[in-house]
Amino acid sequence: MSDNEEQEQTIAEDLVVTKYKMGGDIANQALRMVIEAAKSGVSVLSLCEKGDAHIMAETGKVFRKEKDLKKGIAFPTSVSVNNCVCHFSPLKSDPDYTLKDGDLVKIDLGVHVDGFISNVAHSFVVGATKEAPVTGKKADVIKAAHLCAEAALRLVKPGNQNSKVTEAWNKIAQSFKCTAIEGMLSHQLKQHVIDGEKTIIQNPTDQQRKDHEKAEFEVHEVYAVDVLISTGEGKARDGGQRTTIYKRDPSKQYGLKMKTSRMFFSDVERRFDAMPFTLRAFEDEAKARLGVVECAKHELLQPFSVLNEKDGEFVAQFKFTVLLMANGPHKITSGPFEPELYKSEHEVQDAELRVNRASSWLPAHGPRQPEWLFTAHITLITILMNRDLHLRAYTLSNCIRV
Repeated sequence: MSDNEEQEQTIAEDLVVTKYKMGGDIANQALRMVIEAAKSGVSVLSLCEKGDAHIMAETGKVFRKEKDLKKGIAFPTSVSVNNCVCHFSPLKSDPDYTLKDGDLVKIDLGVHVDGFISNVAHSFVVGATKEAPVTGKKADVIKAAHLCAEAALRLVKPGNQNSKVTEAWNKIAQSFKCTAIEGMLSHQLKQHVIDGEKTIIQNPTDQQRKDHEKAEFEVHEVYAVDVLISTGEGKARDGGQRTTIYKRDPSKQYGLKMKTSRMFFSDVERRFDAMPFTLRAFEDEAKARLGVVECAKHELLQPFSVLNEKDGEFVAQFKFTVLLMANGPHKITSGPFEPELYKSEHEVQDAELRVNRASSWLPAHGPRQPEWLFTAHITLITILMNRDLHLRAYTLSNCIRV
């Protein structure tokens, strides 16, 4: 190996698994906290701020003695409502949105520990109860999206092709009179890389189907499986709202002309590396809004545009992070889905998918150690970290396998 090449760290190492799990736990906590706060009369901005603040506070508590180890937000909290597909995370100077009963809300966020990323997204309807469950198109799209996520957990496993997931999603969406959002991608995750080379594509056009690279899932890979389903045509368009989330493109170089742009970009490189970030994270929002323009124009930063379906349609999203362990896939992030809150007249029509769903407990997880055993493993590691003992020396790799 040459001097400029580094050995890629994977979940074959117990320490890497632990970092993913820690990030996943924090992501799940942040998601649940935002969901609990998402009531009628609450602003989207306040929810985004709450999610990000929780992530920063909790990641600040781990690996305190590892001064060079970065951790924090891997994807800023975004709250996209009804026909808004994704990436709505407003600034204080932007028009806000206040939630009301009946809104279909999608919460999306991510956490990283040492560059190992755990992403999660969840959908729900504000004000839904068991006594007054959601029906109609909102129930259809949420059920469809959740079943797509369940199917993906069974299909994203070593030896399977990514195209099998795409096919299953299309069949499930169609069963519920819905459509997968065209061309959306789920990415393989690597250290410091949120958009890895291997992907799963949703509802590809004929050209996208030809161009999209077929791939086989392999042991020790990690994926952020992202499902986005619509009651409409499945075409996501730029909604005209301000883009507030960006990511550094390490492959691009340019000599910035404006001092404000140079200072802004230097701050981005220092604080976020190649992780997505929000302009809300900068103390001077006005300077950040000014500095980002030249950086984005010359493609030093990639925008995460706010996308929308047609007015009157609804979009549901579920995202989870899965580790392809040697003993089977292991999902480390998810939201608190309550199926009894959503009553749809439709069900999965494909016979094979229905059979697989009925037996989903077996292939989805594979042979695993009891959950309490893994919890004990993580708890002990956390205690040791808080006592400032060296984590690597105390990982119980010879006693417990996860």
